[in-house]
Amino acid sequence: MLRILGHHGNRKPLVCLRAQCCHNHHGAVMAIRREDVNPWERRAPLAPRHVKELTNAGVRVLLQPSNRRAIHEKFYIKAGAVVQEEISEASLIIGVKRPPEDKVIPKKTYAFFSHTIKAQEANMGLLDDLLRKEVRLIDYEKMVDANGYRIVAFGQWAGVAGMINILHGLGLRFLALGHHTPFMHIGMAHNYRNVSQAVQAVRDCGYEISIGLMPKSIGPVTFCFTGTGNVSKGAQDIINELPVEYVEPHELKDVSETGDMTKVYATVLSRHHHLVRKSDGMYDPMEYEGHPELYTSHFRTSVAPYTTCLINGIYWDPHTPRLLKRVDAQNLMRTNKTLTTDNEGSPTLPHKLLAICDISADTGGSIEFMNECTTIDKPFCMYDADQHIDHDSVEGNGILMCSIDNLPAQLPIEATEYFGDRLFPYIWEMLPSDATRPMEDEDFGPQVRDAVITSNGKLTPKFEYIEKLRERREQSQIMKRSGMKRVLLLGSGYVSEPVVEYLTRDERTQVTVASVLLKQAEELAAKYPNTIPITLNVSSQEDHLDALIQDHHVVISMLPYSFHPLVAKCCIRRKVNMVTASYLSALMMELQTSAEEAGITIVNEMGLDPGIDHMLAMEVIDQAKADGCTVESYSSFCGGLPAPECSDNPLRYKFSWSPYGVLLNTISPALFLKDDQVVSIPAGGALMDSATPMDFLPGFNLEGYPNRDSTKYTEQYGIQTARTLIRGTLRFKGYASVMSGFVRLGLISGDPAPTLQATSTPISWKKLLCQLMALPTSISHDAFEAAVFERVGRDDSRMDALRWFGMLGDDAVPHAETVVSALAKHLEAKLSYSKGERDLIVMRNNVGLRHPGGELETKHISLVVYGEPGGFSAMAKTVGYPAAIAARMLLQGEITTKGLVVPMMKEVYGPALEHLKEEGLCFTSHSSFSQ
Repeated sequence: MLRILGHHGNRKPLVCLRAQCCHNHHGAVMAIRREDVNPWERRAPLAPRHVKELTNAGVRVLLQPSNRRAIHEKFYIKAGAVVQEEISEASLIIGVKRPPEDKVIPKKTYAFFSHTIKAQEANMGLLDDLLRKEVRLIDYEKMVDANGYRIVAFGQWAGVAGMINILHGLGLRFLALGHHTPFMHIGMAHNYRNVSQAVQAVRDCGYEISIGLMPKSIGPVTFCFTGTGNVSKGAQDIINELPVEYVEPHELKDVSETGDMTKVYATVLSRHHHLVRKSDGMYDPMEYEGHPELYTSHFRTSVAPYTTCLINGIYWDPHTPRLLKRVDAQNLMRTNKTLTTDNEGSPTLPHKLLAICDISADTGGSIEFMNECTTIDKPFCMYDADQHIDHDSVEGNGILMCSIDNLPAQLPIEATEYFGDRLFPYIWEMLPSDATRPMEDEDFGPQVRDAVITSNGKLTPKFEYIEKLRERREQSQIMKRSGMKRVLLLGSGYVSEPVVEYLTRDERTQVTVASVLLKQAEELAAKYPNTIPITLNVSSQEDHLDALIQDHHVVISMLPYSFHPLVAKCCIRRKVNMVTASYLSALMMELQTSAEEAGITIVNEMGLDPGIDHMLAMEVIDQAKADGCTVESYSSFCGGLPAPECSDNPLRYKFSWSPYGVLLNTISPALFLKDDQVVSIPAGGALMDSATPMDFLPGFNLEGYPNRDSTKYTEQYGIQTARTLIRGTLRFKGYASVMSGFVRLGLISGDPAPTLQATSTPISWKKLLCQLMALPTSISHDAFEAAVFERVGRDDSRMDALRWFGMLGDDAVPHAETVVSALAKHLEAKLSYSKGERDLIVMRNNVGLRHPGGELETKHISLVVYGEPGGFSAMAKTVGYPAAIAARMLLQGEITTKGLVVPMMKEVYGPALEHLKEEGLCFTSHSSFSQ
């Protein structure tokens, strides 16, 4: 232990070596972020003395405040750091462990332990977020020297803390088995103010062992250390404070049976001690490096049966042999089943191997049955190999397991100093990193360059294998259960949950939720059975998409419509059926022949509008034709709205997702048929001026305006006799007027807006409106409002709306590429649904039917659906359930038509409408008659 204590007593002075730095770092800004994922994480990547070297060199060091950090911030302030919450001005941001995904700042260089290099499932959401935000990630774990040894690590202190912990755990386990031992006087590592206090407790324990205070019935205590790196050395530093005798692994059997009870025994296991070639039992170190799969370990029979406590510190790779498997643990627990019955006060041990401290914390790694890491607050569990279960106790059958994955956090001050000394020399080459530049433009040395996992929105070539690892693991999960009907759901937005809920009611249906937002997919998987969450970015991972589709029976795409052709082509190639809720686009229509030839069905427009509207229309139209009627008119209006009690804003509207598409629709053109005349509304904003009151369901005070090209439905619905045909959108009265005001002000513009770019200084809404109206920014406020009043058509309600939204004053405009994007962000912030609020769907179809006798009947079909606070929104139900029903129908072979299908055929709409009624989506219908 003198080696560790001496490190802090006689530190080598840090040398900046400014003359050797390739860059002038004066004026550079870096930040030390707060550790905020694990409550036990009290370390920092640099200590105050490292910060002092940086600030002396002219580097501005920002430190996020944290009362949890073990080294008080006053020492960092004294070293020249600036303590502040906002760190976005830093180009380099360093920490110890991963940041929360929502705290990651785009296009920055980060350095921390990401735990992603083995495609660890828990951190794949973080990795995707880093890629999406184009972050350059430097992972300390991959900073290695020419021989592949890690150069920036806490390894030694993981060994120190782990050894202290397992000695404490041994004391508890011995006590549970009926023995008080000197180990009881050793506490958990974090209970000591510093390592010196912990060492003294171990020494006191050692003294008691040396004077013969260990119970004789337990026999000599033996320790086995795997590995010869810093982890193992740190652990050995602690056991060296006990009266310990080191022996060779082959000598462990003898000392475990006849050894001296006034000491403990230890052995250090290297590869040649337990690894042998499967073919001939020999060991060749060079061959093992290249082909570890040719080797096996005899540790389970040659060493483990004579070990009281295993301290595992070896790195494990899937190709290398495991130390212990479940069957090995079962055998080791049966080694000594006979308990002494004639002396209950000093029972023998149930088996020799009592405890494992897996400092490597590799779940499912070299210790196969270590499936989950323990934590600092719950450091131990018992593994019962016979039952293959862990339980939180030191009592009962099994092997005591300790596998904390952040051990150095228990000794945070020493760990910070130690780690900082190793990281500090490389900070100088990290400082100039600009995450917006290509990697090849950076002047990194090999230690930093080879540790960059992500850059410029991609995995660097060295780490592209991570994607393959993920795909293999995902496929294993998906195909694990045989006989399942497998559905791939693309997208995890709020309309996806009813899809998952509906499909997983059938215990033989399995849903894979693939999303760019893994956390959303994981939340769905946690809530519903037989649901597997995976990460997928369709736009950049076409090969991954293709492989996933191959493993499923049906694909449901809840992605934006522009992605559907890509998904459909993969489905055609893999001969897998598909469902979407979006309009059938021209690009999709081009795939008709290919889909037919592949023998698959692609159901489109299976949502609310389009979807339910088609089905209700065709049910009436087909029946009318069967009755000999002709269709003279058809109108269909639908709208997703806030419930009336939640509509208290000038737009009388709220958004469940980005308003961008809704805003662009306000300047779209429209075409419809009225009294045999085609009415055309040009693009640019006239659509809002065409809105008219809707007098059905008068309590809702609705207005409506036409939607896209309605005239094409004369052919699609087969109603060429119709003199009037219009499909439109419903809103509460007042919506169109306010939107028209936005249009008149030039706010619905998709042109690039340089003044709103993220790199530009924020501007106010008043200044933006002055630019749009060519007014001087020095204009008085009264004159400004007068000009705006004129521009919006001298409409008081439009002015009131602008005031309500804070758009006539000094409120900042959100950064965005275009003006309409900025407005979308602003409205989304102002008009999102609050907790407990509900939405509303209103749909009304009016179908005019001329009977053979000349009588005119108008059928009025209405659908009104309210969202459920705490449950599904009305929009989610009316979009998600139809898509899920179509998928179920495809799985059950109820839809036999091949190619591109829309729900206008009885084969689809008949069963689907019945299933929707079963979900509580009930339609009302009545008729009015005239001559």
